[in-house]
Amino acid sequence: MIDIRKLSIFNKMAKEGGNTVANHMSQMTGMNTEMEITKINFIDIPDIKTHVGHDEQIGIYIEMQEPPHGHVLFLFNADSAKRLAAGMLGDMGGTDPDSEGFTEMEKSAIQEIGNIMTSGFIDGWANVLETTIDMSTPNFTFGPGSGTVDEIIGDRDSDMALMFDSRVHAQDADINVKVYTFPQLEELVGLMQRLEV
Repeated sequence: MIDIRKLSIFNKMAKEGGNTVANHMSQMTGMNTEMEITKINFIDIPDIKTHVGHDEQIGIYIEMQEPPHGHVLFLFNADSAKRLAAGMLGDMGGTDPDSEGFTEMEKSAIQEIGNIMTSGFIDGWANVLETTIDMSTPNFTFGPGSGTVDEIIGDRDSDMALMFDSRVHAQDADINVKVYTFPQLEELVGLMQRLEV
């Protein structure tokens, strides 16, 4: 149970997470970047795999090692990943927009973007929650989105996850990114209850 007046904190966390990602990406890539979060949904964990679907997607996830423990997962499709990589690499070359797979340069650019996204999002949350949140090194997956969710949540079936529909606007690239967060809800609510609204 959470005080209804505290629900605005979810919006703040989304906004601050998105802004921090965009700022980090703008600094790292020199591309003017915005991350807009259009919708926040609560989803029962058993329903998430259906929601994510079985299409092949790039997944980047981290584990939060301090409250509100749990995971954060970014999912986007291969076309989006290629566009982001091309935007980041610019004139350095090493991209092949027409190939099915990823070049080594594209892979390392996508990893770097994954690092920026996950750390930026968690930093934004930590700012709003007035705490620090250490996180694991990001893990990368490429395969059915539902399989990535399985990898993260295993047999947790009693909880809910927060889903943020978002779009990253970067130079020459417009990317749909879904952000799924699997915090320990009791811990998250505990952190939110301490805040003055």
